Amino acid sequence: MRKSGNRFQKVDIRRDIAVKDARSPRELAQAISWTRRDFLRAATGASAGAALFGFAPLQAMTLPPGRKVVVVTFGGGARDEETFMPEGQENIPHLLNQLIPQSTFFTQVVNRGILGHYVATASLATGVYETFNNFAAVPPDYPTVFEYYRKELKRPATDTWVVAPSNGFNRIGESGHRSYGPGAGAGVILPKRLLAAALSSEGESQYEHLLRDNYETPLYTPKLGGSEIELRQMAEILKLSVDDFTAHARSLASPDELSVYIARQLMRQLAPSLLWITLHDIDIAHSGTYSLYIDAIQRSDRLCAEIWSAIQNEPEYARKTTMFILPDFGRDSDTDAGGNGFQHHRTGDPLSRTTWMMVTGPGIRENVVVDRAVESTDLVPTLGSMLGFSPELSKGKPLSEVL
Repeated sequence: MRKSGNRFQKVDIRRDIAVKDARSPRELAQAISWTRRDFLRAATGASAGAALFGFAPLQAMTLPPGRKVVVVTFGGGARDEETFMPEGQENIPHLLNQLIPQSTFFTQVVNRGILGHYVATASLATGVYETFNNFAAVPPDYPTVFEYYRKELKRPATDTWVVAPSNGFNRIGESGHRSYGPGAGAGVILPKRLLAAALSSEGESQYEHLLRDNYETPLYTPKLGGSEIELRQMAEILKLSVDDFTAHARSLASPDELSVYIARQLMRQLAPSLLWITLHDIDIAHSGTYSLYIDAIQRSDRLCAEIWSAIQNEPEYARKTTMFILPDFGRDSDTDAGGNGFQHHRTGDPLSRTTWMMVTGPGIRENVVVDRAVESTDLVPTLGSMLGFSPELSKGKPLSEVL
């Protein structure tokens, strides 16, 4: 991949120079953005978003009625060395060859909050950098996008769902804010919790690979629980028997595959207009096993493509759904003495805070790269502008490039 004369070699050289010359966190974040941009231009022929500012805004285009949104987040980002660099491109063939050419891609999404998966995902879902203990079983302090959506647009509880990977995410669907709160947000499905309950009578040993929870620290390992009521609710909502659920689980390789399976059942049976899917396999990096980390990147790449394919094949979603894909944050670099390289995200340096986002769907400009700095908190205001509600307490700004 780095042969003499290869266009990717120039990207590598430019990256090395840019990162070496960067003196401040802001300059380093910008250098990361530029190298992602240059790599994507070389790999996909993407054009620069800045050249599009003179074009008509997307609101002027004909958008489909009944617009839907699917948000896919990664619990645990993947570094550019294993993704958006020449040596990592083989790990993301679906993103590079299928999804990004259809997307507007933001190369510099900065997370200025706490780098813990639950609290960072809550920040993505509220548009505010939440400050609660990442390992506390508490709801977000600020209203979630699901509450804004339902309250202002008067949508039923069945129209917005979260499929989350860990028991630690069970409070993500609605906030503790006094103007919203219990009953006002999204339904949350924890596939591992359901599976644990379904297996209570037959043992869990053959499903151990699907029931892993919280790779980050053994000090917080919430007990996987469930109840017959939840299983009956699942059977009723998803039109899926417990036997069928466990039988299908046997064929799956990871918790994320289980989550995507449940998400597809939701799409078929309820067709929610706002669906949030959090993938978590990449966080196996905390175990320190590089090969498992790479496997998880490759699987996440494939699952994103499968979600997009499901969107195109479901009549309720096809030609009227916008999909957002973004990590919650990044990972440490190999050169930072305070970190552990790919294994953790402890330093809070620009490499662990500077990530990316792709947006694809009807009316979204294709194969466009935007390298201006945006923030994680910009997601909720963008969803509000797209779906027609006002997230009044969010701190971010709508992203004009996709509106």
